[in-house]
Order: sequence, then C-alpha cells, then structure tokens
Amino acid sequence: MGLTFDKLPVNTLVGADWKTFKALTQDQVIGDKYKGKYRLTKAVCRLLSSLKTFEDRAYRKIENQPLQEDPLFILGHWRSGTTFVHNVFACDKHFGYTTTYQTVFPHLVLWGQPFFKKNMAMLMPDKRPTDNMELRPDLPQEEEFALSNMMPYTYYNFWFFPQRWMEYCDRFLTFEKITEEERAVFKEVFMRLVKVSLANTGGTQYLSKNPPHTGRVRTLVEMFPNAKFIYLKRNPYTVFESTRSFFTNTIKPLKLQDISDEQIVANIVEAYKRLYDRYEADKVCIPEGNLVEIKFEDFEKNAFDLTKDIYQRLNLKGFDEAEADIKKYLDKKKGYKKNKYQYAESTVKIVEENWNKALEEWDYHL
Repeated sequence: MGLTFDKLPVNTLVGADWKTFKALTQDQVIGDKYKGKYRLTKAVCRLLSSLKTFEDRAYRKIENQPLQEDPLFILGHWRSGTTFVHNVFACDKHFGYTTTYQTVFPHLVLWGQPFFKKNMAMLMPDKRPTDNMELRPDLPQEEEFALSNMMPYTYYNFWFFPQRWMEYCDRFLTFEKITEEERAVFKEVFMRLVKVSLANTGGTQYLSKNPPHTGRVRTLVEMFPNAKFIYLKRNPYTVFESTRSFFTNTIKPLKLQDISDEQIVANIVEAYKRLYDRYEADKVCIPEGNLVEIKFEDFEKNAFDLTKDIYQRLNLKGFDEAEADIKKYLDKKKGYKKNKYQYAESTVKIVEENWNKALEEWDYHL
C-alpha cells in the first residue's frame, strides 16, 4: 500500500522537464508553508530532467510515423462518468491510452520506465482520494497531468497555483485567450503524447479521456479531422457535489499557494459555465456521425448494450474482439459502491442559480 495523497512530500511536477518547470514556476507566489514541498519537487525534477535526452532519442524513432486512425475522445465535465466509460473502452486492445505512470513521468516512458514504474507503484496511493476507483501505474488515465509536465500551457496549472485558476481557465481550458504560439505548442506536445502513448500500450487508435479537452473541440478537430467524440452529460447537482469533493481533496497535496474553500466553489461554478458554453458553441465543428452525446445515468444502467451502440454509431472497429473483455470488466464492477450524495439546500441554490441552462437543456430535475 502506498502513501495517501495528503502525505505526499512532493507534487506531480517532479515529472516535468526542467524547461516546463521553470516556465511554469517563475514569477509565481509560493506560500511559506509550501516552500519545503516546492524545493523538494524542484530538486527531484531537475535530477530527473537530465534523463530526458534519452527519451527524446527514443521518440525520434517514432516521431514521423503517421497515425493509423484518428483518436476517440471521451468528453464531459469532471465527475460526469468519463473514467468509467474510459475503462470500458480500454478493454478493447486496439485502443492505446495514456497510463497513470505516464501522466507523472511523461519523459520516462520509452526509456527507463521499468525502474521508475516499480518505485512509483510502491509510493502511490491505491485508490483515488474522493472515490473508490483503483489506482495502478498501468491503468488508463486522463492525459492533462502528463501535458502539465510537458509544457506550461495547460489548465492543470491551477492545481499548483490556484490563485490564477480563472486565468488558466480562459487561456488553457476554453482557449479563449490562448495565443497562436501557445496553441501551436499545445498541438505539437499533444501529438507527441498520443504517439508515445500508442507505442507504450501497443494500440493503433488513441483513446482519450480528458475533461479539459471538452473546451478544445475546435483545435482537436483541426488536428484530427476524423476524430470520434463521446460527450457525457450527468445530473448537475451530483456533478457539483462530486467536483467540489474531488477538487478540494486533490488540490490540497498539489497546491503551492493557498486558496479558500469558498473560492474553490466559486471557481468550479464559473469554470463549469464557461466549459459548457464553449463545448456547445464548438461541437458544430465535429463532422456528422462522429459525435455521440449520452447521459451517464443511461450508460451506467445498461453499459454493455450502450457501448455496443456507440461502436456502431461511431463506426468503430474492434467490438467483436473486445466483447468478452468488456463483459468481464463490467461483471467485476457490479459490486462497486459509489459515493451517494444528499443535496443540501445550498447546493440546490448554487446549481439552479448558475447551471440552470444545463438543467433545462438536459432535462434534469430533483
């Protein structure tokens, strides 16, 4: 059993390359009580960054290889069921994905992985901090943490510097205020991540589960014109309660400056609105037949049949070969106990005053 999140002596920036670490942390205000964690993270990062040249050398061997297929993107706000859907589709071995190990050490994947993964497995927690989902180095994971260790232009900068949360939202979540130079870097780095992930997991089509991509649809379609998309909707009352718990518990071991619980809630509320609006405006860019929108509650009730239906609607290959593994995974999850939420009056008020558009459009009621 590894350490719990709140006991980690460093944060995930240990896996960043030195150029990214410097660009992200320069001119930032580091809280006094976080300076020890910052210094240790910085020291480990600088040490590990010296090994990036070996990774770069290995990447050059696959850099110019074209993708066999454009990716499948699983979109939706945090806590909308994207992890469960990701894990179901990852049962199909033709898909490749970013692993949990790769999100922390994206520059030690093609070279040095066995040694570092073994050590990571001994230190990392066994479960996610806010639910009962299993954590292991080789399991599928959302790629934003990996991207945050590969460039300074990602939304997850807010985990470390939450006082600039909404700035990062507008620049790197919705891309409203990103520069073309920054967007070009994003596209280059993300393509590298996709190719390394496929090489690492042996897949031929990249399977992405990354809530921040929900605000980047236009850019993703530019990169991958025939990409497929699954967009998950979920009861906004549940999403608010679950996101507040997830963000509050996750930010504590990662942050390098203070933020109040009240400000966390305010930022969650505002970011949800901006992400919702950005997706609704940009989904028209997705070619007809390449997008499936579904309520997570429906998927959860009948995951196998709806998975098969999504394969057919998006014209995805591989279902027949993956059918047995998908059934096996779903049978194993039948006893899984989810967190249950009781909606406080304050939650109902916040959601109805701020997320009413989603409530009405998706037809959710108490």
